[in-house]
Amino acid sequence: MLRLSKKLLFAVEAVVDIAYHAGSNPVRSIDISRRQGIPRRYLEQVLQHLVHHDILTGQRGPRGGYRLAREKRRISLGEIIRIVNQLENGADPTRDPDGSDIGVKVVRPLWCDVQNQALERFDEITIDQLCEKARQKDIPSEATVVSDFVI
Repeated sequence: MLRLSKKLLFAVEAVVDIAYHAGSNPVRSIDISRRQGIPRRYLEQVLQHLVHHDILTGQRGPRGGYRLAREKRRISLGEIIRIVNQLENGADPTRDPDGSDIGVKVVRPLWCDVQNQALERFDEITIDQLCEKARQKDIPSEATVVSDFVI
């Protein structure tokens, strides 16, 4: 079921943060937490779930952190929504076979159609597009620029 939750917001904000602030080093969860105001205990759980589903890669150690697992233009908002919905694992009331005829045959199918249309629209929105919106809003990036040295 399509539902806006804190966990979903945290996941989207974290992935955009990683994409927007990525540089030569992985982005540390403590930095994401600081910039986005996301409690670390929630953030780590969401980040690990995104690693497990190949949205992010994690690197351990003192220079560890997170990177996107693939190009930001190849990660959609819809994909993140579906992953977080699996993590939240709430019962979807539209799938309940019990109820009135109007509920089961009219209202729930309508709700499912609207959800599917919304997810299709979210599938069209990439992390790259959200990073571009951040640039247009003049949000400063903490990315470290990788210098290209020629000898």
